[in-house]
Amino acid sequence: MIAADPRFLDGQLLIAMPGMGDKRFQRAVIFLCAHSAEGAMGLIVNKPAPELKFSDLLKQLKIKAGADLPETRVHFGGPVEHGRGFVLHTAEYAVTGASLKVNADFSMTATVDVLQDIAKGAGPARSILALGYSGWGPGQLEGEIQANGWLVAPADQDLVFGSRDAEKWEGALRSIAIDPRLLSAEGGRA
Repeated sequence: MIAADPRFLDGQLLIAMPGMGDKRFQRAVIFLCAHSAEGAMGLIVNKPAPELKFSDLLKQLKIKAGADLPETRVHFGGPVEHGRGFVLHTAEYAVTGASLKVNADFSMTATVDVLQDIAKGAGPARSILALGYSGWGPGQLEGEIQANGWLVAPADQDLVFGSRDAEKWEGALRSIAIDPRLLSAEGGRA
């Protein structure tokens, strides 16, 4: 097995700083599914899409749901490819040839197979569905981090899959011992 390159942030959280200029990412917490020299791809995990219900999406895709359909929240994953769905889930579940194993705790699947399995109660233990994703070209994310646009924190399943989306931004900050009340929108250099 090849060890992950420590320069890359696969499986980490990006936490938007208060001065984030792009409103779509204001107070966003993004789980990074992939990060390499070619760029980065992640899913916003704290911006629910309340007008969309998982059961309605299943009906639209003609997927029959079992009587005990698990609660799967639908999120705005980012501004790229809004019509495409991604399921971020626990790593015990995988679709052969289709799931990206991010690390020992998280995987991501973007095929209808995972939705079918969730619908019949055979899916991952924990998951969220994201419509769209957040993406960066080569060096772009690194530049945004250097410009104080993002903080980086370890990802925790309870935070990522937790039901209190409105508390995830502050929870992610507290996980790296930062009091959100003390953050400034202004960055500085020594």
